[in-house]
Amino acid sequence: MEAKRIAAEKAADYIQDGMIVGLGTGSTAYWAIRKLGELVNNGLAITAVATSVQSQSLAEELGIRIIPFSAVQAIDLTIDGADEVDRDWNLIKGGGGALLREKIVAASSKRLLIVVDESKIVSRLGQFRLPVEIVPFGHELTVRKLGALGCDPKPRMVDHNRYVTDNGNNIVDCNFGMIERPGELHNAINAIPGVVDNGLFIGMTDKVIVGYRDGSVQELRK
Repeated sequence: MEAKRIAAEKAADYIQDGMIVGLGTGSTAYWAIRKLGELVNNGLAITAVATSVQSQSLAEELGIRIIPFSAVQAIDLTIDGADEVDRDWNLIKGGGGALLREKIVAASSKRLLIVVDESKIVSRLGQFRLPVEIVPFGHELTVRKLGALGCDPKPRMVDHNRYVTDNGNNIVDCNFGMIERPGELHNAINAIPGVVDNGLFIGMTDKVIVGYRDGSVQELRK
């Protein structure tokens, strides 16, 4: 947890007065939002959009001004975490269930800054199950078609009920093993009717900041 915190606080150094900031979701983004709240209370003037109800509630509690997407032309910088980051800075995201909103915000951002601890850096994606967001209608058929791509698909459950995203959809966590061609897999998954989007973020990352157990922080170079 300490590694995530120090990396997230380093990421906050990139935020400047007047920026529109995208706020990610998850345990690492939590620390970035807390640091931004501290800076706002010390005079930093920013507005923000959030990738989840959870992140929006935290930001508002800390005094960060949240604006609706209808008021945004572009987001200057988004700070978010990831479940895995490969050597080409492709990502698996969605462990926190917010992958769709996270991808919408990332795609509308001039820069996407990813903050992780050292355990999330991998040579190849796939050890972490790939989350896929699907619509509830016909979910059984969608899950079967995901399985036909060569994965072991497991609908995400909470208290014996299907996990429901902020968008009213469900999540299927898919074990593909090591992902050799993430771009091709991304497109194949999204071509299945019933799939809304998946947790592969391909070629979207502009900077990766890594926190280490020894208290150090490193900004990766490609």
